[in-house]
Amino acid sequence: QVQLVEFGGGLAQAGGSLRLSCAASGLVFSRYGMGWFRRAPGKEREFVAAIGSGGRTDYRDSVKGRFTTSRDNAKNTVYLQMNSLKPEDTAVYYCAAGLGIVLMARESGYNYWGQGTQVAVSS
Repeated sequence: QVQLVEFGGGLAQAGGSLRLSCAASGLVFSRYGMGWFRRAPGKEREFVAAIGSGGRTDYRDSVKGRFTTSRDNAKNTVYLQMNSLKPEDTAVYYCAAGLGIVLMARESGYNYWGQGTQVAVSS
């Protein structure tokens, strides 16, 4: 059974940093593209960042230069380092895993989802 579990959410001040982790089990992690999505209160879930099985990354424009995603295949874990946080980054953050993803920003390409972790950024 595939499981994705996010860690590292919490409260941060504007300008601060948080690091999210997503631990995967039940799949051959190195073969999967890993994505990060978020849902802010009252909004649709949106793409944040992704890293392909080969290491290619993609980011939404509003987080470029502030967020970095990386992966450690030996630990079956993907990370999202979030710097220079803004109140508009407040959301529940989800990680997702998908095979053979072409468009990493598209939710439909992902097969498995975590439960999410809350990130709140105060001004």
